[in-house]
Amino acid sequence: MGRVTESSEAHESSEAHAGQQPSGAQARPAESLADSGLVGDADDMQRLWTPHRMVYVADTHQPDQHDCPFCHAVTQDDEQVLIVHRGVYGYVLLNLYPYNNGHLLVCPYRHIATYDEASPEEVAEIGAMTQTAMRVLKETMNCHGFNIGMNQGEAAGAGIAAHLHQHIVPRWRADSNFFPIIAKTKSLPLLLGDVRDKVAAAWPDP
Repeated sequence: MGRVTESSEAHESSEAHAGQQPSGAQARPAESLADSGLVGDADDMQRLWTPHRMVYVADTHQPDQHDCPFCHAVTQDDEQVLIVHRGVYGYVLLNLYPYNNGHLLVCPYRHIATYDEASPEEVAEIGAMTQTAMRVLKETMNCHGFNIGMNQGEAAGAGIAAHLHQHIVPRWRADSNFFPIIAKTKSLPLLLGDVRDKVAAAWPDP
């Protein structure tokens, strides 16, 4: 009897996946919002539910020098922490919470909070690595533009305010919308490890 039951369940499941009603099931009319008892104003916006991001959204802790992820990253293996290039005064890595595929961060090794604390050498290398990152992303990701900038201080929206970092976000014409900015949610087609390997391989030797 167990086999018959399993076969029946598998048949019903395959029908449901194909968009058909399971055998013996009665078609159920779709409820209107009013009939459902739920409350809301209908609009034309689509919702993408991403509960896994609550780990990031709910974490309001601001790390200091003792638990700074940017200071910790440089002590680890490049592939493990998504570093694509190490320079003399700073390095480049993928953002663990990217707005788009290829979202890079340029950081000085020194634990400094704001751009005005950076030395002339650090400023020069951050600028040079930013230019190189743009060229590499154009080559590997075929992007059409960039958002580049720094959030200076917690009040300005810096997720890790104690350690200076510059964002380089590749953009494509087809992704032009405010969804990543106002909702901080993005559907990403490439895995972080795969993007890291592509960018690191294309980064030119000094």
